[in-house]
Amino acid sequence: MPLDHAAPSAPSAGPAVAGTVGPNAIIQLARALRDAAGEAAAARILAAAGEAEALERPPEAMVDQARAARLFTATLDDLGPQRGERILAEAGRRTADYILANRIPPLARRCLPLAPVPLARRVLLSAIRASAWTFAGSGAVRVGMRPAPWIEIEANPLATPGCPWHGAVFQRLFEVLAPGRGGVWRYRRGRAARAPVCRFAFEASR
Repeated sequence: MPLDHAAPSAPSAGPAVAGTVGPNAIIQLARALRDAAGEAAAARILAAAGEAEALERPPEAMVDQARAARLFTATLDDLGPQRGERILAEAGRRTADYILANRIPPLARRCLPLAPVPLARRVLLSAIRASAWTFAGSGAVRVGMRPAPWIEIEANPLATPGCPWHGAVFQRLFEVLAPGRGGVWRYRRGRAARAPVCRFAFEASR
């Protein structure tokens, strides 16, 4: 359903199984850890989060959001904020690439980048909201188009300082499917910074 760009959306509905997120929250972070930090560090962090088998036997179905949250936290605790945030962002980009390759219909992949930018952005925001439970679990997601595209996650179960994983997912999806003249998704405030809502806003390139 197209969004009314003059007003924010209603909160997204939850998943069939409450409190679960897509397995790529774990799969892509495990792979990013291995590639960026090495096998030993990846094994150490995965074991600390209770996900020691994530590389050899990645999850194939929705996972409890607490599992992904533990891995996000373990990554930051072990590697520190700067390096950990870079790896979380890389995992977010890989998650978006998986979505683009496997979850976006071919016709949409071809047509959305050619559509008028406001329309492409509204359609993409609507799709993000409709699939919100895959990345927000039990959190409630709202989206809007004014003054520029924005996304909010209330009670985000995967919140980390700056939410680099979520921001990278949104950035990559918009770069490919609704590019326009380009721009950057900025993290504005979040649950990890003692705010009840994680907010991301799009800033167009000048």
